[in-house]
Amino acid sequence: MAKAAQSHNVVASRYVGALIDLAEDSKKLKDVEKDFSDLVGMASSSADFRQLIHSPVTSESQQFDAIDAIAKKARFTTITTNFLKVLVQNRRLNILESVLSVFQREVSKRRGEIIVTVETAQDLTAAQMKSLQDTLKKETGADVVLNTKVEPSILGGMIVTVGSHMIDDSVARKLERLKTSMTGGANENTNLKEVS
Repeated sequence: MAKAAQSHNVVASRYVGALIDLAEDSKKLKDVEKDFSDLVGMASSSADFRQLIHSPVTSESQQFDAIDAIAKKARFTTITTNFLKVLVQNRRLNILESVLSVFQREVSKRRGEIIVTVETAQDLTAAQMKSLQDTLKKETGADVVLNTKVEPSILGGMIVTVGSHMIDDSVARKLERLKTSMTGGANENTNLKEVS
């Protein structure tokens, strides 16, 4: 599975590099970024959209028609629409999620920004995001782009990932550590007797 994801990222990088170069040459990178932001939203919120890009039984013409309709409704730029159609023609629509991720990373890299993934139990407010961004900018010395995810299972706190470094300050992790320390200390407490 990890090998497939790595392979998708390599292929996605080639497509993304060509797309960004074309968008920059056409002075349309901001517009393409907005389109890609919309696509990220679709990929995370629509099961039908994920089915469209991943289903091996969806024909090329079905994907082509669906992408065309989505692009028109979302008012994507010609560059984005043509790019998506190229993915369909090359039977590469299944790597779209990798493309979206690589695109964000590459655009940020070219701007000297760092992408930080932040997982929280519930959505951060605009003020919380600004405060976190400012703090991370001071720590890293670079402009920071926050990629936020809501993960209710962490209960509270947050998990912050910068590159290959992860800081897990979630309530779930703290409870796990507490449970481990209590279980580890249980043997030492076997001689204790209840005081009445």
